Amino acid sequence: MGVSEKGESPLFETKVREGRTWYKLYMLSVLLGTCLILVYRALHIPANGEKGRWAWIGLSMAEIWFGFYWILTQSARWNLVYRCTFKDRLSMRYKDNLPGVDIFVCTADPKIEPPIMVISTVLSVMAYEYPTEKLSVYLSDDGGSDITFYAFLEASRFAKAWIPFCKKFKIEPRSPAAYFKESYSGPDDKLVEWMEIKRLYEGMERSINSVANSGVVPDDIRKQHKGFSEWNGNATRSDHQPIVQILVDGRDEGARDNEGHVLPTLVYMAREKRPHRHHNFKAGAMNSLLRVSSEISNGALLLNVDCDMYSNNSETIKDALCFFMDEEKGHEFAFVQLPQHYNNITKNDLYGNSLLAISEIDFHGLDGHGGPLYIGSGCYHRRESLLGKKDDKTCKFELVEKERDYKSTASALEDRAKNLVTCTFEDNTQWGNKVGLKYGCPVEDVITGLSIQCNGWKSVYFNPQRRGFLGVAPVTLEQILIQHKRWSEGDLQILLSRYSPVSYGRNKITLGLQMCYSIYCLWAPCSIPTLCYAIIPPIYFLHGISLFPDVSDSWFLPFAYVITVTSIYSLLEGLEVGYTPKGWWNEQRIWLYKRLASYPFALFDTALKQIGIAKSAFVITAKVASDEVLKRYEKEVIEFGSASLPFVIIATVAVLSPVCFIMGLVRLLFVQGVGSMGSMLVQVIICGVVSLINLPVYEAMLVRQDAGRLPTSVALISLTVSLFAYVLPLN
Repeated sequence: MGVSEKGESPLFETKVREGRTWYKLYMLSVLLGTCLILVYRALHIPANGEKGRWAWIGLSMAEIWFGFYWILTQSARWNLVYRCTFKDRLSMRYKDNLPGVDIFVCTADPKIEPPIMVISTVLSVMAYEYPTEKLSVYLSDDGGSDITFYAFLEASRFAKAWIPFCKKFKIEPRSPAAYFKESYSGPDDKLVEWMEIKRLYEGMERSINSVANSGVVPDDIRKQHKGFSEWNGNATRSDHQPIVQILVDGRDEGARDNEGHVLPTLVYMAREKRPHRHHNFKAGAMNSLLRVSSEISNGALLLNVDCDMYSNNSETIKDALCFFMDEEKGHEFAFVQLPQHYNNITKNDLYGNSLLAISEIDFHGLDGHGGPLYIGSGCYHRRESLLGKKDDKTCKFELVEKERDYKSTASALEDRAKNLVTCTFEDNTQWGNKVGLKYGCPVEDVITGLSIQCNGWKSVYFNPQRRGFLGVAPVTLEQILIQHKRWSEGDLQILLSRYSPVSYGRNKITLGLQMCYSIYCLWAPCSIPTLCYAIIPPIYFLHGISLFPDVSDSWFLPFAYVITVTSIYSLLEGLEVGYTPKGWWNEQRIWLYKRLASYPFALFDTALKQIGIAKSAFVITAKVASDEVLKRYEKEVIEFGSASLPFVIIATVAVLSPVCFIMGLVRLLFVQGVGSMGSMLVQVIICGVVSLINLPVYEAMLVRQDAGRLPTSVALISLTVSLFAYVLPLN
């Protein structure tokens, strides 16, 4: 296991996944098969004037792309590493001599991010198994809402009972909303306290939801805290002054819970917003939190979580410190990234929200190349790395909290902090460039993490047995497509920017890590070859034109091998990481839908931005849905419900395959003869697979009568376009 230079046992262990010979053989065989396919395409291009020539060239280009992209994806599987921490050694070695931790929670809109959800996340991180006097929790409210402030105030009061209850009985999770969702199953001596705490929580929940539903904070409540005076003017979501309010001051002797222990410091922040000033979305909020926290608590360790991503494991701070405070390797690490998991995934993961292949395979592979991406939530940061400092091999993680200003009053700290979050503060500074999170990209987290790694730091992927954070996954197909459009668009913009992992990362990060970043940066361009393969083979089958070798031809073997083996490998890998067989099938469906109806829009919008026609935008994924939508989601019924362009594309491709399949078979039987089926087999398989994947689309068009069905107009458009393929002149 090894010891440090001081003779001390390490605080963490790294294990490399062994026994991958079979995988290497699989990878080499698929690579050989892909090369043979490309050779076949090059040797058998139809002559000028022969039907199918341009379709053949189009498929050849698609196959070149698929082969290239497949090689990129294998980089994330070359060197899988797994991390294990030793928290007992940390506790024995450092006892109470631990650093301060500042926790950032970001919210932006009380309508689509309900305040009761936000404060449940806040309460979960306030109750970490960590010295409370060293914890400070900051809520950034980009909505500038007095309703969110009221919910935060109520949470600060409830925390006086909640935190000691959590620590006394060692409960998990420490989000009250998640904890009380389950029925009581503990010992009898705990029941009385459990019932009392639940009563307090339900009372708080009713009060917050009542105010949120009315949209107005009553006057009698506004008199309870001076902070409400910030909303006495004409403040709106997009036009308001900077607001910083310290609701709980850990320095104050009165900031105690019901058992007399110090409460974590609790701070509300709404940075200044003006209509004529660009606010840089979440990156701007995070940078504001960096400055405000440096003024108030200045913790050496930072944790940022989204408002819907509550702590599910109260020990993860200590896990992170096992990496940062390791005597031998701790100085190398800038951030520790935990995976994003969700508490509302259906049994068969209807929308593929869990992304298990990424969290259970890819990110372990990235860790083997120098560290995972920073994904924007559930990430522990070394403060100095976010401030643009380079890795210093002599730097040891600070064991004690930096000196706080104990002389200043809370009001004085608030006034100073407000000056740090004005619209003009960052003017003519390096914030958003060399300091803090990067600006100008919808996925500011990824580009920031890449920049940190290019500064010489490494990162760690820690995937604990008890999941560190649980959030709320989208429950409609439209939300999924919007979310992935933002992700893929932002990642592509990184590739085209000066922070491209190909150019910016050259000689700064490993080649393997450059390739891993490129996997996600190239999501959007994958839409073009996928559209080619989903549309061209069925249409040409309809017209009786073969684009693949006959089954009796030896050139058919590489196609058969690559299609069969990669499909089997994908299924086995899916089952290994936790998918059910149906869940794996759902993942394939969503994979197709993203490439058909999400990534193309990301590609188009990126092109517009590159030529200066459009600007970056940030769309928040809704965290709430109607009861009817939730019922359908729980029954694993896909939610369509509108005639939007993405759904028209999905429906058109879905209808095209069976129409071409049926009419193509009629042509084979009555015109060309059954004997020509051998040369059409691959096209038949493509039509069949696409049709099977789209069974929920046919049900939504023809059978369902609920509000989540596809409108009749979409069905008519898709059928019309599909029938047009019959009269389409091909050459």
